[in-house]
Formats: sequence, C-alpha cells, structure tokens
Amino acid sequence: MNKYLQDLIKLSKFDTAISMFEPKIEKEKAKLATFVETAEAIKASINTLYLEIDDVKSKRTKNNIHLSELKTKLDNIAKKNKDVANDKELKALQLEEEIAKEQISFANEEIERLDNLTVSKDERLKELQAKLAVEEEDIKEIQVAVDNIIEEINNDRNSVYQQRSELLEKFDNKILTFYEKIKRWAKDSAVVPVKKQACYGCFMKINDKTYAEVIKAEEIVNCPHCGRILYKEDEEKEA
Repeated sequence: MNKYLQDLIKLSKFDTAISMFEPKIEKEKAKLATFVETAEAIKASINTLYLEIDDVKSKRTKNNIHLSELKTKLDNIAKKNKDVANDKELKALQLEEEIAKEQISFANEEIERLDNLTVSKDERLKELQAKLAVEEEDIKEIQVAVDNIIEEINNDRNSVYQQRSELLEKFDNKILTFYEKIKRWAKDSAVVPVKKQACYGCFMKINDKTYAEVIKAEEIVNCPHCGRILYKEDEEKEA
C-alpha cells in the first residue's frame, strides 16, 4: 500500500477517535445530570412545601386572633344582657350572640382543618427530605465513578493526541493540506473504506477502473462521486 495512503488512514482514524472523546465525556456527565436534576426537583418541592406550611400557619394565627376577638365579643354580649331594657334589645343581642357562636364554630373547624393540613404537609416534607438525602448520596457515588471514567477518557485522548502529533511530524505537507481540504466538508469521513465496490462515505458504487486502483493501493484514489479518499480494508475486517 502507498505510504502516504497508509499515513492518511492512520490520521483519519486518529481524528475520528478524537472526535468521539467529547461525546463520551458528555454521555458520562449526562448520567450525573439526571440524578442532579432529580435532586433539584426534590429541593424545589421541599421549598414549595416550606412556603405552603408557612402559609397554613399564618392562616391558623389569623384564625386564632379572630377566635379571640369573637370570645371577647361574646363576653361583651353577656355583659350587655344584664342591662337589656326591652325585648327588641334582647332579640338583637341574642341574634348577635348566635352569629358570634356560629363564627366561633367555623373558626374552630378551620383551625382543626389547618392543623391536619400542617401535619400532612410535615409528613410529606419528611418524606422528601429523606428522598433527597438518598439522592445526594447517590450523586456522591456517581460523581466519583463519572470522574474516574472521564479521567480514563482524557488519558486515552492524550495518548491519541500524542500518537497523532508523532505521525504529523513525518507527514508530507502537500498530502496533509489535501487531506485537510477534504476534511473541511467531509469531517471524520474524509478517508473511507470501499465495501462491496461502494464508497462508504457517499455509499455510491464506484466503477471497475476506480475499484481496481483502490485494490492496488499504489496511488491515492478519490471517490469519483464525492471526492473522499478511498482505501480497501483487509478481507477479515470487511467481513
């Protein structure tokens, strides 16, 4: 095989490997992000619950104040009953007393409802706090695992970069410029194999003459359809 073609194949494989490192890292980060998003959602729910509990307690305080005012009102009505001068005043006081008692009953019912609601929200809050604690422990474990994997990926990437640099030191500048021009639009498929007499960049069938030149591998051959650099893989690899 032509030496320049061999170098191009190696360079192309290095570039393909390098372009795959970042997606691998992002994939590992995404695993962690899923758990972090879950934890953040739980935190948001906890904060919302705190606000709801504060609101319920505020309403209970208002009802307590109102209840105290109503009891004071009943005491005043009882005092006024002693100074009633006629039936009309008596009936008015009795009506006022009846309304106050109904309001007291409603206030007590509302306080009971608010207390039950507070208990329910407190229980839910404890559940979410426990769930958050578990998620945060999982995050710590996954963070360690992800960091280790990313470190391995970076080590592999540095190794590939090193091998690529060593290859470029002895690379022919004209061939490299030629490769870079194709790579500019073809990305990681600037150099592709031919399988079943088809270019594995554009997947178009190449003619017999071009295919024969690719098999000989004495010269650098471009796909007549897309312009990518072609090479023939070993039979085992192709199979």
